Amino acid sequence: MKKLTWMFAAAVAALTSSPSAAQTVKIGVITSYSGFLAQLGDQMDKGFSLYAKLHEKDLPPGVKIEILKRDDASDKPDVGKRQAQELITREHVNILTGLVSSPVTAAVAPLTAEAKVPLVVMNAAGTTLTRLSPYMVRVSFTLWHPSYPLGRWAAQQGWKTGASAVADYIPGHDAEQGFMRGFKEGGGVTLRTVRMPPAQQDFSPFLQRINDDKPDFIFTFVPASKFAVAFVKTWSDLGLKNGGIKLIATQDLLPDDELQNMGDLPLGVVTGGTYSGAATRPANVEFRAAWAKEYGDKSIPNYIGVGGWDGMAAIFDLIKKTKGRFDADQAMAALKGWKHESPRGPIMIDPETRDVIENVYIRRTEKIDGKLANVEFETIPMVKDPYKELNPEK
Repeated sequence: MKKLTWMFAAAVAALTSSPSAAQTVKIGVITSYSGFLAQLGDQMDKGFSLYAKLHEKDLPPGVKIEILKRDDASDKPDVGKRQAQELITREHVNILTGLVSSPVTAAVAPLTAEAKVPLVVMNAAGTTLTRLSPYMVRVSFTLWHPSYPLGRWAAQQGWKTGASAVADYIPGHDAEQGFMRGFKEGGGVTLRTVRMPPAQQDFSPFLQRINDDKPDFIFTFVPASKFAVAFVKTWSDLGLKNGGIKLIATQDLLPDDELQNMGDLPLGVVTGGTYSGAATRPANVEFRAAWAKEYGDKSIPNYIGVGGWDGMAAIFDLIKKTKGRFDADQAMAALKGWKHESPRGPIMIDPETRDVIENVYIRRTEKIDGKLANVEFETIPMVKDPYKELNPEK
């Protein structure tokens, strides 16, 4: 361990001695290519790879990119940290990006502070992550972004009692706390909170406890993909749906790529999120067309695919602005206040928190042309992370 620390320190000294002069910008990607988050990692990869392919021609003359991909094995902080160390010290990457998992991001962030390597987070939604390194920006969202407004919306419906069932790790905790704060401020009462293992697929014992309480609704966060399908099915099979216990959730429960695998069970379910594939915004129409052309009509992008797309857009704009020559401080100067017309709508990086500012949509699952879709029916425009607004850094 001492030897590794010495090697890392030596590499850091070399990296921070002068701005990068390389005309090949090396981009280190850490994401989940294996393990229970692999489906989400694949979405991210497709998103950033597509943006790079379509826009490489827009780079400054003489500047090229090299993307080095590493697997964090899904929510394994020690693996992600090791991959980041290798990308920084051996590969001498100019910038890091990717990151599905919040625990992995929490392990990687201090390295970016020590080595002064900029990091663009494409997904990981733990709200306090950007406070772990001054060289990190996030283009995706925090779980407070949709959860807090959704809690307030639930209270406005006249619902008095609710229950919460979330995955027991950083994103689940943030989603639970944000939703409960918003619901309580609106006058609602949370009867029960349940936390479930992140890779859990048998939700029966958890939902049965909630069924016994008979709340007006259940709020949930589970990782997108097969876990979402299993949760919706269990909610229906145990009789909560027919018993009048409504289901509301963050967008993770009903990702666009899994929606058609749920039958009609999600019809009427309300979710809070930052992206819907059904949106007719011009940027989204163009994005969906490019995705289908590259990956086929059966491949459907979700919000993580959009995060990959937007993250690479931020990196490309940084490269163009600096002509491929930047150090960490120059990168942050360029990225703070960055604005972009995303498939999800307008986004920008808050110069103070280095977190994203974006629209939050309240969506209802409906059928359009015989297919399920998350239809946006209410927009809360340009939301800053509610947690940071309520808990400013001292």
